[in-house]
Amino acid sequence: MIERSRGMKILITDDHTIVREGLKQVLSKAFDAPEFGEASDGNEMLERTRSGNWDVVLLDINMPGRGGVDALKQLKIERPKLPVLVLSMYEENQYAVRMLKAGASGYLIKTSAPEQLIDAVRRVSAGGKYVSPSFAERLLFELETGFEKPLHETLSDREYQVMCLLASGKTRKQISEELSLSVKSISTYRTRILEKMRMKTNAELTHYAIQNGLVE
Repeated sequence: MIERSRGMKILITDDHTIVREGLKQVLSKAFDAPEFGEASDGNEMLERTRSGNWDVVLLDINMPGRGGVDALKQLKIERPKLPVLVLSMYEENQYAVRMLKAGASGYLIKTSAPEQLIDAVRRVSAGGKYVSPSFAERLLFELETGFEKPLHETLSDREYQVMCLLASGKTRKQISEELSLSVKSISTYRTRILEKMRMKTNAELTHYAIQNGLVE
């Protein structure tokens, strides 16, 4: 039985209409008369947060135009106290720490149970933080054991994005279109990535990314 609580103003940012509708249905069962707003990309989300007050923002990472990583950083400059829950298709080991460092209050993968979503929204809107129990346990283990950080954590957020896309087999042209950057910029990022990762080819990046669970 889901315990209902007070109404909230929730801004849902995702480029898929069906995802936004599904999230509204789930959250409507937990909150009395919630008010929803919608945005399909990072720029639209920023416009909505500038023109209205929200209790929490739900934010996807991978969207056309301005993606979630860049939008989150800008939002935290403009509205540092506004809680943001990142909802993503990417597993926690891929992006959770980066998004939390960028200012997110929580991180949840889209395959999570509805109850987890409701719990996460309640927690971050009340000023808390949220990651799954299993990921929280992993973070504590790494802190306690002095876990040596993997090479990919030396990359900037943009470099990490480009690395994952290269490792998934996308061409520089495809990546440039997805991230709204020039092909020349992607080539520059690729050079930096290979230097930091101490590698020479995309095949090495792909092998590393698969081994570390960064791509499927």
